[in-house]
Amino acid sequence: MCGHPLSLNPDFLWKRPDPGHGCFLVDRGPDKSVIAGYPWFLDWGRDSLIFCRSLVELGRQSEARAILHLFGRFERQGTLPNMICGEDAGNIETSDAPLWFLACCRDMLEKTGDTGFLAQDLDGRTLKQVALDMTRSIETGTPTGVKMDQETGLLFSPSHFTWMDTNFPAGSPRQGYPVEIQALWHNALTFLEIIDPGSGWGRKADQVRLSIESLFWNEAQGYFSDCLQGDGPARKALPDDALRPNQLLLFTLGVMPPGEKARKTVETCLELLVPGGIRSLADRELAVPLPVVHDKKCSMIPIIRMPGCTRAMRIPKENRPITTARPGPGRFPYFAKPGQRCMVSPATPPAWPGWAA
Repeated sequence: MCGHPLSLNPDFLWKRPDPGHGCFLVDRGPDKSVIAGYPWFLDWGRDSLIFCRSLVELGRQSEARAILHLFGRFERQGTLPNMICGEDAGNIETSDAPLWFLACCRDMLEKTGDTGFLAQDLDGRTLKQVALDMTRSIETGTPTGVKMDQETGLLFSPSHFTWMDTNFPAGSPRQGYPVEIQALWHNALTFLEIIDPGSGWGRKADQVRLSIESLFWNEAQGYFSDCLQGDGPARKALPDDALRPNQLLLFTLGVMPPGEKARKTVETCLELLVPGGIRSLADRELAVPLPVVHDKKCSMIPIIRMPGCTRAMRIPKENRPITTARPGPGRFPYFAKPGQRCMVSPATPPAWPGWAA
């Protein structure tokens, strides 16, 4: 590995008082980082920063600051690394890593009440300045295509830039306005209003909240749409009816207040629960097909529940698109072998391309 190597204490599995955290927290030069998953993942932006929030909650502020220092110094025009390889942070295909960075900063401020960490130096800029630069760039548009819709205040996310980031052809592209991105965006704007009052951040946060409530809420179904599908303005995007747990961030991040909509949403999301976990997609038929984009062509793939099945139907092999993409860093290579057919249904388990349906 180039740049600062990751270093692990050989006894970290047994001698740490908190093995759940100690197994994944590592050193990268003078900073701290997080292994997203053994054995093949390195430090991924969203994973490391979500983990960082738990460090803040546990009172491990110095380690949290070290993670913020590591990722914050890579901020460029509103982007953060999707993945770091030594000093190479060229993979910036993520719309939520910058927002999780700001969420962690807000957690730190609210947990400690100390604004001093905002003054720490990140290669010539303070953390506060990085946060402001990042948010302004996201608002006007990043080099990766993440941009605020001026009419609604909602944040546009390109295909496969969220945590559901399969390689092309994306099984769950979610191009448009994913609901958890809006929750994180509202959280970020609220944080900016705290550290930079009087600059209009609070007004923009209110606009985002009202847009979420008016454009995402599905009254007939009793939950929030997972994504406004489209590549243009939010008001012209198509709200899907996929029941996913992403919408729960609207409540955990305080975007939507307690009330009837919160009660209905949580009650509806109960069907996502399984022993020991939660589904990423409900086992129900969809009125709005899920789009799958390949070579800039969009196919609307209906997810059909078959009698007696507990998973959505697999797409027949002959109907699957042939990928020309090569695997991205840290991704499963068998999802994107050039010249082979890939699975495109997000509700089916991983399978090798070319296997019969």
